[in-house]
Amino acid sequence: MQRILSSQLPAHPGSTVTVAGWVHRRRVLKAVAFLILRDRAGLVQVVITDPQVREQLEELTEETVVEVTGLVTINSGAPLGVEITEPVVRKLSAPAAPPPFDLYRPLLTATLPTQLDHASVALRHATRRRAVTAAAAAAEGFRATLDDRGFTEIFTPKIVASATESGANVFGIDYFGSRAYLAQSPQFYKQLMVGVFEQVYEVGPVFRAEPHDTARHLAQYTSLDVELGFIEDHRDVMAVLRDVVAGMTDTVAERLPGVKMPDVPAEIPAIHFTTALEIAGAPADEPDLAPAHERALGEWAVREHGSDFLFVTGYPMRKRPFYTHPEPGRPTHSNSFDLLFRGLEMVTGGQRLHEYADYVAALKGDLTGVETYVEAFRHGMPPHGGFAIGLERFVARLLGATNVREVAVFPRDLHRLTP
Repeated sequence: MQRILSSQLPAHPGSTVTVAGWVHRRRVLKAVAFLILRDRAGLVQVVITDPQVREQLEELTEETVVEVTGLVTINSGAPLGVEITEPVVRKLSAPAAPPPFDLYRPLLTATLPTQLDHASVALRHATRRRAVTAAAAAAEGFRATLDDRGFTEIFTPKIVASATESGANVFGIDYFGSRAYLAQSPQFYKQLMVGVFEQVYEVGPVFRAEPHDTARHLAQYTSLDVELGFIEDHRDVMAVLRDVVAGMTDTVAERLPGVKMPDVPAEIPAIHFTTALEIAGAPADEPDLAPAHERALGEWAVREHGSDFLFVTGYPMRKRPFYTHPEPGRPTHSNSFDLLFRGLEMVTGGQRLHEYADYVAALKGDLTGVETYVEAFRHGMPPHGGFAIGLERFVARLLGATNVREVAVFPRDLHRLTP
């Protein structure tokens, strides 16, 4: 099809062009009618004065797919400063059934469950499209930043023989008569690939069978995973993470210039877990940060450092996976961290164990289910560490969405398996 996009129209004043897309909105007045056409690049106004075309427009329903050929005419009051006049309109699909909610309004007024029930239609709305665009741009910035640093992208299995983190909260499946699981994380594989490429990353789905019905949890989400070798400790990992987040926000800003991005400090403020408990007013024996603690810390970071980001380091070992490296001189705590973004945990990471004997000790000699993983550490692995970013959670925070499902394309959670 010989067509141009709506965004290209200003470059063709006085020319006859063809555009195609969806009937976004119709306005039929006494002397003139307007067709607002939507394509992947935006909106174009089509002005109709011919009675036959006007009659044709009255029969078109919103969301019907059409092709319009006409003259590009300058009009400062129209979107992009141009409109199409003297149009010929051709249907490319049968008249569309009316959408379950108005897509031409600035905001979707339907409830979130209704939007999710009709996701294929809701995703056409500008706000939902913006979230998908932001996610694509964030992943692009993630990849570009790491590619520039010499990282290698990898693709690891999502069907595994044992649980990554623990035996709980995993989806079990039948694998040709044997028990298998959907991967909670590419953790084991990305560590093993440090022994091959030193620095690796992956963008892919992960699965968590967590019975959480909250605004921040999904049963399947997109994880942006990184692992790098030859580090001193977790602070080297945090430095890479800082640059990755900056690359992600910069790329989103380029793709969505109207969205205000947070400033990523040259050095993100960091506090130890024990200090975080004091700031949040939590008991000193708390093993983890609750959502209310994270919100309090986010407010403190803005107040004291003017930062939307805050590292919390040194989480208790009892709340971290067995492969986590302990904090030197304080073995009850770890060389791990969380990155809070506007008062919400967005990234978890840290330094890993890299000696075979340390893994045997951490697992108390029971290597059942992780034999092939631990075996690699007998053959020489450098000090290494990494992190994982939840893409949907990051985008939700970036755009100010109150529920992570608002930015997920087809979310999977405790209750939803369709569409």
